[in-house]
Amino acid sequence: MTRIRPFHPGDEAALADICLRTADAGADATGILDDDDLWAEIFVLPYVERHPDFAFVVENDDEGVVGYIVGAPDTAAFEEWFATQWWPRHAERWPEPAGLPPTHAAEVAAGPEVAAPETPVQSRQEGLLRYAYARVGGSQPFGAEYPAHLHIDLLPEAQGQGLGRNLIARLELALRSAGVAGLHLVASAENVGAIAFYPRVGFTPLESPDGTQAFGKVL
Repeated sequence: MTRIRPFHPGDEAALADICLRTADAGADATGILDDDDLWAEIFVLPYVERHPDFAFVVENDDEGVVGYIVGAPDTAAFEEWFATQWWPRHAERWPEPAGLPPTHAAEVAAGPEVAAPETPVQSRQEGLLRYAYARVGGSQPFGAEYPAHLHIDLLPEAQGQGLGRNLIARLELALRSAGVAGLHLVASAENVGAIAFYPRVGFTPLESPDGTQAFGKVL
């Protein structure tokens, strides 16, 4: 039987593996990038370092971690920390691509399928790096009414059991207890399952840039 528990130090490797194995719009992204580690260093590990109290995992009978949810209670503050403290640690390993173009601010809290589309002129890894270097603090889309944002991933073996709903409920409780007024997320417009799921757990679709669908929920 699976159970949900708080994140513990030492879970990082399991979370990084789940992030990689679900990063390609829910499918395994192993080998898509030149360096598989990049996914987790952007989409899960900074969250558990900055906000471990807003991270929860799904554990199976063998005490293996098969899913997680992570959140940032203040998106603007988190993005400022990511830009000034977290991401500079990785600049030597992953240098900034030349000719950095502007990035839609609404993509800041998006998942990897939104942040790193492959185009004929850039690799998937270059797109992901452009996204990471473009993250900034300050005024964030949806941040006034929905200041928190989340990322959630479940391995296929943990899907279809209500665990996604329960993870979101667990994070919402923690955010409410901390006095957070609202929560948002951004999904790829092509992720049909996600777009169908989030309204069922109380999220409202928000006006979004092309190719994305944002959702918000007042807590």
